[in-house]
Amino acid sequence: MTPETKARINVDDMLTEAGYVLQDWSNINRTAAHGVAVREALTHSGPVDYMLFVDGEPVGVVEAKAEDKGSSLL
Repeated sequence: MTPETKARINVDDMLTEAGYVLQDWSNINRTAAHGVAVREALTHSGPVDYMLFVDGEPVGVVEAKAEDKGSSLL
């Protein structure tokens, strides 16, 4: 398993624990739940690992990094 794959699994778990419903960009329903996290979302500046929606409105993005890269918010 690559470090990026491991990071994505960890991020998936953390987003699920935080109450987000995970979806893929190819089958998006941003109002499916109060919080929706869309994997591999496309933006005007390029793809992001996750785009976060609350009540259907975009509120942020998350970039998954290997554990030895970047910073943890926890």
